[in-house]
Amino acid sequence: MRLRPLRALCGTAALALTLPVLSAGQASAAVPAYPVYLQNYATGLNAADSGGTVAAHNPKGNEDHQQWTPAGVDGGYQLRNADESGTCLGRSGTSAVTAACGAEGTTWTITAGADGTYTVSVPGTSQYLSASSSDSGAVQLGSSGDLARWYLTPVAYATAQMPSADARTLDQVTFLTAHNAFANGVDGDFASFPVNLFPNQNYGVSRQLADGVRGFMLDDYAVSGQAVLCHNSCDGVSSPVPLATDLQRVVDFLKADPGRFVTVFLEDYASSDVLKSSLASVSGLYDVLYRPDQDGVATTGWPTMADLAARGKQLLIFSDRTRASDTANGWTTRDTFGVMYQREWTVENYWSMGGGLGNSDWSCYSRWGTGRPLTVDSAAFHPLSVMNHFRDYTIGSTAQTDNGKLLNRAQNFCTPAARKKPNYLAVDRYDLGSPTPLSTVDTLNTYILTPGQ
Repeated sequence: MRLRPLRALCGTAALALTLPVLSAGQASAAVPAYPVYLQNYATGLNAADSGGTVAAHNPKGNEDHQQWTPAGVDGGYQLRNADESGTCLGRSGTSAVTAACGAEGTTWTITAGADGTYTVSVPGTSQYLSASSSDSGAVQLGSSGDLARWYLTPVAYATAQMPSADARTLDQVTFLTAHNAFANGVDGDFASFPVNLFPNQNYGVSRQLADGVRGFMLDDYAVSGQAVLCHNSCDGVSSPVPLATDLQRVVDFLKADPGRFVTVFLEDYASSDVLKSSLASVSGLYDVLYRPDQDGVATTGWPTMADLAARGKQLLIFSDRTRASDTANGWTTRDTFGVMYQREWTVENYWSMGGGLGNSDWSCYSRWGTGRPLTVDSAAFHPLSVMNHFRDYTIGSTAQTDNGKLLNRAQNFCTPAARKKPNYLAVDRYDLGSPTPLSTVDTLNTYILTPGQ
């Protein structure tokens, strides 16, 4: 793993002086003169040098020849590969290739378009650089359309100081999130052998709340008409914790401290009727439950944290199921009882960094495929960004190492991949790492990405 310098660690004032300024939601009309990712509008995939050809690859920071620096030349622009000296984006017939800068076919017309995107075309023609819709697919020349629209996403973002406590909005804040928070070996059984040998967390949910965890990933299954928490399945699990038990812990914590905000992410295997019944048994849940669908968030944006606190709306619950799947099953849609469909409100990177030992994969790409890339955004509504940072199974020494690199991956890999700062950092063993995951969250909560240039 090659680690880039963490300029953000120098403080937000230094960042504002040293990093190029470009907002997460828009690009300047001018073609930038600093390193960028050539990131496709429709898919979120990056154009990468792949052994002399150019392919659409999952965003992978500085590890995959994905960084390009636009440079003005006679007749247009070159796109110079940032880590391959003298190498430029070029073309051979209808294929995108890499070639020596200045060779025939390495000059492009770059034109600003709508929604902060650009087109990259052959000068004097209607041939446009066009991406593949799948990872490792070829980047080629084609006609106009969404696959021919590109973000020139900055490799590093400039920042401004986090707004004051009464002004910051939900989508500007980052929360420490416990992956498989229930799989802790403290609150009760969560899996059968041998999965139960690899707890994701070391403390129970009440301790997690006290330690500053504000996002909880929970896997719910239906057993005897009740939603219970199990990992992979409930087969062989003698006494799983009811979902209602952990939700009651959360609600009681929020009632005791009205200034706090918690988000629950359900990996949801229960029917909507079973889930509805379990939620109904949680005393006070609907007093604190926040309903963005009833608050007009999709058209007006997220409220301030101060506004949520003043209204006592402190809990947001997401399900990873889809509205279409519930409807196809003939079930009540979950949002009718306050559980939001996550894919309508968030973006989330693919969860696995690899096995429990060995090298890790730091690429950041959508858990839900190119149909909903991490870059999904609009002027009015910014989906909340969930960044997963954990392995297939949890080994303490590996988690300690991975968590110590969380800030680097969040800033230098996943922020540009999503064109957003992560709102939720989901980790295993949140108590491990140097710096700790909580201190990484504290750092991210000192700044926002700045608009304009």
